Amino acid sequence: MMKITDLAACGLLASSLLGTTVQAAPATGPALRDYRAVALSANGQRIAAIESNKAGEQAQRPHAAIVVRDAANGAIVQQFDPCAVCSYDKPSWSPDGRQLAFIGYDAKAGTAQLYLATLSQAQVRTLTSIKGVASTALWSPDGKQLALLATVGARKLAGAVEAGARQVGEVGSEDDAQRIAVVPASGGELRLLSPNDTYVYEYSWTPDGRGFVATSAQGNGDSNWWVAKLSHIDAATGALRVIASPAMQLNLPSVSPDGKTVVFIGGLMSDFGSIGGDIYTVPLAGGTPRNVTQDYRGTFNGVVWRGARLLATALIDSQLALVPVDAQTGPSQPVLLGEISSSGSDGRLSFSADGSQAAAAQEDFTHASYLVAGPVAQLKKITRDNDGFAPQLTVQNVGWNNEQYKVQGWLLGPLKTDAGKRYPMVVNVHGGPGAAASPRYVGASTLIHELTQKGYFVFLPNPRGSFGQGQAFTRANMADFGGGDWRDILTGIDAVQKVAPVDGERLGLIGHSYGGFMTMWGVTHSDRFKAAVAGAGVSNWISYYGQNGINQWMIPFFGASAYDDPAVYRKASPIESIKAAKTPTLIYVGERDVETPAAQSLEFWHGLRAMGVPSSLFIYDGEGHSFRKPEHQRDLQKRTIGWFERYLK
Repeated sequence: MMKITDLAACGLLASSLLGTTVQAAPATGPALRDYRAVALSANGQRIAAIESNKAGEQAQRPHAAIVVRDAANGAIVQQFDPCAVCSYDKPSWSPDGRQLAFIGYDAKAGTAQLYLATLSQAQVRTLTSIKGVASTALWSPDGKQLALLATVGARKLAGAVEAGARQVGEVGSEDDAQRIAVVPASGGELRLLSPNDTYVYEYSWTPDGRGFVATSAQGNGDSNWWVAKLSHIDAATGALRVIASPAMQLNLPSVSPDGKTVVFIGGLMSDFGSIGGDIYTVPLAGGTPRNVTQDYRGTFNGVVWRGARLLATALIDSQLALVPVDAQTGPSQPVLLGEISSSGSDGRLSFSADGSQAAAAQEDFTHASYLVAGPVAQLKKITRDNDGFAPQLTVQNVGWNNEQYKVQGWLLGPLKTDAGKRYPMVVNVHGGPGAAASPRYVGASTLIHELTQKGYFVFLPNPRGSFGQGQAFTRANMADFGGGDWRDILTGIDAVQKVAPVDGERLGLIGHSYGGFMTMWGVTHSDRFKAAVAGAGVSNWISYYGQNGINQWMIPFFGASAYDDPAVYRKASPIESIKAAKTPTLIYVGERDVETPAAQSLEFWHGLRAMGVPSSLFIYDGEGHSFRKPEHQRDLQKRTIGWFERYLK
């Protein structure tokens, strides 16, 4: 389902309003360096990444460039920026490490260009141009071809979090098709390969270069990822063969070097890009997937073949871990990397061809993003662009038990507190529900920073339904939205009050997407909160079922459609308990939100007004599930701060 895209790294995912504001440095301070899409060359000697600087209160997001660095010391080797108005997609190394392929998208022109950069000559040339959108350039194993995902004549940007196309004319008659396309690395005509009625979400080459493994589904690409199948696509004919159709969501498919086995991460996931589950293998020829990490007490979020073994990453409680996995016998002892967020081209890390070296961009709540590289178990920091950014708040890892579950969350607070004084607290429920609140640097000018500067604590719980404790924990709120997960959150607030000077009479509640639903649920099922901000939430699951553009996601979570089992949908609908609402609530949503249409926020606002509850609704012009316009992000932050200051101070 619903998770607002992480604007700093793209699924995953800051999952709430508190992560949506573009992080900015103080107007007089240094520029904050951002690193995304980190890719390590096959020999482990070079790192390519999308990099940009954010200084002061810039009106627009900064333009980024493709930067190549020495993996040993972080020194910049080269920089490529062939399109001053483009945003760039993740770079891809050629097998010999001498060239980079990447895609630039010109939003104004509505075109995408595939670029090829040659390191020795510091030159960039355009291989092909597409009227539409494109992403994910990947080299063939022999280095003679490039593949990419192309949507020719796209009516919207790829992904359900993007603003939807206008619903005019015959609705549903023209679905975008994201297709695998190939072009010779020497230049030539782009050839659309995969079937034109099928949406391909992600793919990778088979080792022989004769085909691809992919996750794909026919029909609407925004909605059907939840029923996507594991498929093989022939590189010569484009013929599609289904490998497996498991009743789970699939991510990161790739084929073993011997060409016999496909690995993927499968599980209950609530949005494409919010990766979390167990590791499965299945013969490339087809068959029943086998879970090789059954009952693992952690959530896998990255996996890649390196020789005959698998290298995986997992969120284990609050820590990111590197987990070697034998495809036959299962996982080995994890190497704990710390309470951090990490990103790379192979999930959370990027590995060299032999698996001995790795690289990534990493950060936590008090340390701004930096690059690491080196032997996989001994990664070292190699960039210091952001060392001048001091911690903006305090962080405490809070654990508690509720019913049969062990639960974890993060408590962020002011740098200084006065002895004997108690402070208001805002509880931020992450989106998903299949996601987790993870450590991201809190810079100046963000909402969390402003709240803590004004003397608030901010609590980020990871209740049942979240990642980090294994699939049984993630599946524990199926058909029970607002049940056990809500009890986990309330118990977590009690746990926080035992370890921090929080005033239980001045609690606020906030969330976006699934967190927006939980905020609506909270104000109709509790009197503990004195103010709330509900972003892009769901107030009525029955009406929502017929309004949203992604209703395939609901079957795995509810067990049936709203037409087959309406009772379970009504049970979880905040509007059914609207007469219990008393908490002043600010509501906001994007006008063209595909995932949680504005009508849901409008319905809840009408209910609050009918009950005489102080409320405000703001619908942001042209926005989707993720807010893209900086002026809207700033306006939302101002409204949110004003709301909490009015009712909690």
